[in-house]
Amino acid sequence: MALSHGKQTQSARQCGCDWAIERLPGLSAEYGRQLERRGIETTLQLLHRTRSQPARQELAHALRAPRQEIDKWVAMADLARLPGVGCQYCGLLLHAGIASVGQLAQTPVRRLHQQILRLQVATMHRRDLCPSPAELQDWIAQARHLQH
Repeated sequence: MALSHGKQTQSARQCGCDWAIERLPGLSAEYGRQLERRGIETTLQLLHRTRSQPARQELAHALRAPRQEIDKWVAMADLARLPGVGCQYCGLLLHAGIASVGQLAQTPVRRLHQQILRLQVATMHRRDLCPSPAELQDWIAQARHLQH
């Protein structure tokens, strides 16, 4: 059963939040259906099934999807494990150059804020959409906690 609200389940406490696979940004409905037919209904299931490089390559072949697309989904699923990020902000972090929870945990809040602000201004011509430094600090703290 896919989780639709990113709730932290008992089994997911150590892994973070789990989301219905169709909530990943940029995942087409067709790829979502193909993943579900292969038993991948949630973001944590995607992470579990794509732990190794050969597994990612095998999934790309089975879906007839570019390997880079699989890597993008895996990176967003990893970032979506953080309660403050979820599926709402995982794509933003990826586009800002953050590709994993581990990388986020290592990123200084000031640099992250600058990267996201630059992205928001360049793509949307808006500064007001950038999460606050306090919110970003919370994400970084969540990433550090998840790593331990």
